[in-house]
Amino acid sequence: MHGRVKVKTTLEQQEAKRKEREKKLELYVSATQAALNKREAGQLDKEALELTAQILALNPDFASLWNLRREVFLALGTERSEEEIRTLYVGELSFLESCLRVNPKSYGTWYHRCWVMQHMPEPDWSRELQLCNRFLEIDERNFHCWDYRRIVTHSSQVPDADELDLTSSLITKNFSNYSSWHYRSKLLPRIHPDPERHGRLSEETLLSELELVQNAFFTDPNDQSAWFYHRWLLGRGDPPLSIRCILADLEVPFVTATFSHPVLVGSDLILFIDERPVMVTWKTPEGKEKPSLVWVCDVPKDRLSAHCQHKIKVIWKDGEAKKECSSYPGKRVTWFRDSVTEDKIFSLELSEGKSNVLQRELQSCKELQELEPDNKWCLLTIILLMRALDPLLYEEETLHYFETLKAVDPMRSGYYDDLRSKFQMENAILKMEYAESNLVIVVDKKLTRLCHIDHLVLVSHMCLSNNRLRSLPRDISMLLSIELPLLFSSLSRDRVAHRVGRGICLDLLLKCARSWPPFFGTSSPHQILEVDDNEVSHLEGEWNLPRLEELSLQCNKISKVSDLQPLVSCRRLSVLRLQGNPLCEIADVQDQLKAFLPQVDTIEI
Repeated sequence: MHGRVKVKTTLEQQEAKRKEREKKLELYVSATQAALNKREAGQLDKEALELTAQILALNPDFASLWNLRREVFLALGTERSEEEIRTLYVGELSFLESCLRVNPKSYGTWYHRCWVMQHMPEPDWSRELQLCNRFLEIDERNFHCWDYRRIVTHSSQVPDADELDLTSSLITKNFSNYSSWHYRSKLLPRIHPDPERHGRLSEETLLSELELVQNAFFTDPNDQSAWFYHRWLLGRGDPPLSIRCILADLEVPFVTATFSHPVLVGSDLILFIDERPVMVTWKTPEGKEKPSLVWVCDVPKDRLSAHCQHKIKVIWKDGEAKKECSSYPGKRVTWFRDSVTEDKIFSLELSEGKSNVLQRELQSCKELQELEPDNKWCLLTIILLMRALDPLLYEEETLHYFETLKAVDPMRSGYYDDLRSKFQMENAILKMEYAESNLVIVVDKKLTRLCHIDHLVLVSHMCLSNNRLRSLPRDISMLLSIELPLLFSSLSRDRVAHRVGRGICLDLLLKCARSWPPFFGTSSPHQILEVDDNEVSHLEGEWNLPRLEELSLQCNKISKVSDLQPLVSCRRLSVLRLQGNPLCEIADVQDQLKAFLPQVDTIEI
């Protein structure tokens, strides 16, 4: 046996490793405690730097110790000369590089490096730019490094055009470089801004980018990076803030202002009646202090009268946005809103050049989809392109692609159902606007959720039957809260027929006119909400529908009287239809409902 090396058994190796780990842990804990003790004692010196360095070299994510090092540097800065401090900071940068080699995605390390560069005298930002290049070569999607690079380029005033060239180079090497695509989306609006829409590109640049990104997803159709960038290119941007609609009820009285963007209203929104400011308190329909599209205020009764003529105006931030309307004697409600042609609610007005390019993009994606029939990114992009071009013209084709998309990607069918519901509501609002109607019909559209309710403050009748809604949210209180005559009464058949080319269903609108005569004419309409043949099991929150007169919830899943609690606040509700709900099987349900909703004259079960 002499001369032979003894080979340790597996158990012996495990025991040796355990003891080694315990020794390292003991040293780690003792060094940590010593460093924290020095901090507690106020001993912010070089020894504290040495102790924390031992620990951070092993674990760069120990945030408390990075905080301690910054405290030490600040303390030493009051005691040492500028040259000594500069030497310490240079050494700190070298130490940080070693920490980044241990963990290139350490939040604490990158943040501390940024702090050091901002505090050290005469920082060398060009060296930092080279450091970023080296780490991005190792991992091109290291978003910590990308964030730090933005700070470096800003501090060293690197031209945006140079950074854009960098993204072009990286994308050419690898189309899957998502971080480069993202960085590109931040640079281009600064270099080639759209003069009318903040955060968007000039048309010429947009067309060029569409061609670039098309090359990317034709090269690798399954990579999501280029598809996401393509979706950003199709985005709307932020048009200038405007007040889309103003409405005044002279009997209650109150004024409602609807914005194009959610805003938080304080003293910035001022109400004028007959050119005189009125002190009012604005609130959201839900009564919550949060950004909202819709703001309402009660008006002193002595300032508005249905028997007098008034000029009502709201001004946002000294004229940044404003809207006004006039009332006339005998008219209880007055309003003014932008037409759908003046205010692109869900899309942008396309120039001929942009429209032609999008048409070519759509055709190319359809050709790609024939080659890659199971590519979900391609299918979704086809839908988005059709909506960018004309949501009503391509409505039926869009629904077909949604069905294909759900079959290809069943794991996300719920998301696609909600997205389809959003688009269906947008189409319904567009049809209402084009028909100049206060009637919204979204029947048999497989809706799973309600969207854009805050765009419907002028609606007096809404039909949501034959869908897949599971509940009616509290946001529905924004609807049907205002007693209005339908504008459709002022449209001739010829004028409505002219709008059919935009996807308006003429026969359905005329059928509504025959079926619901109270809605047409100059008298105020009954307010009706129809939600038959859905999956509604309860009504959410508190409803603020003081003028709702008819509610139909037939063939849903309401099982208890208490599920109808929000209807208690509907003082004018006179007709409630509940046939086909599990609730109808309760023996004395009629008596329970009469006791629960004494204001309702007719309850059909």
